Amino acid sequence: MELTLISTIYSLEPVMASITKFSPNKLVLLREEDAPEKKKESERMLMETVGKVIQIDAKITSIYDVVKIAQDTAEIIDNETAEGKRVIVNVSGGRKTQALGALFGSYARHKHVERIVYLTEEDGAVVDLPILNFGISPTKQDILEKMKEGESSVKNLAVKVGISRGMTYNHIRELREIGFIAQDKLEITSAGELAII
Repeated sequence: MELTLISTIYSLEPVMASITKFSPNKLVLLREEDAPEKKKESERMLMETVGKVIQIDAKITSIYDVVKIAQDTAEIIDNETAEGKRVIVNVSGGRKTQALGALFGSYARHKHVERIVYLTEEDGAVVDLPILNFGISPTKQDILEKMKEGESSVKNLAVKVGISRGMTYNHIRELREIGFIAQDKLEITSAGELAII
């Protein structure tokens, strides 16, 4: 089965080390539109060297919008697994926000990610990161999705989700406790948005 490596990028070394360790058939680089010159140069060098042997694609994403980066990562994972490919995600390079977004996107598709790795700067040793998930029930996910669509009434949420108002209040309380709904108003947080990718 073919392997796709999704990787954040800044310098060449962590990406090359992960290519060497995992021998992917395809590399998908996460980077922003107006990337710094060092990042562009690293990408050019990858294309000129390993690009002759493996397919290399760049996914343009945000640099600081963690939810957008997570959505883009989840979309790549969806596309690659739909083609029957295994997926490893490397979060060693790039901005911390891009690494976190890739990590959260991997959590959103935890069943389809084989490994999430970080390669140490000193010796390129592989550190396997846990493959977690957001751990919310389908009902809680439905509530968050309705809130993201703009619903801000408990009564309407209960009707749309098909549960009692009492149960809706309980779910809202629990979602607030884990930071997926704002403490001071009935509004989904960015953490809540990540949980429903």
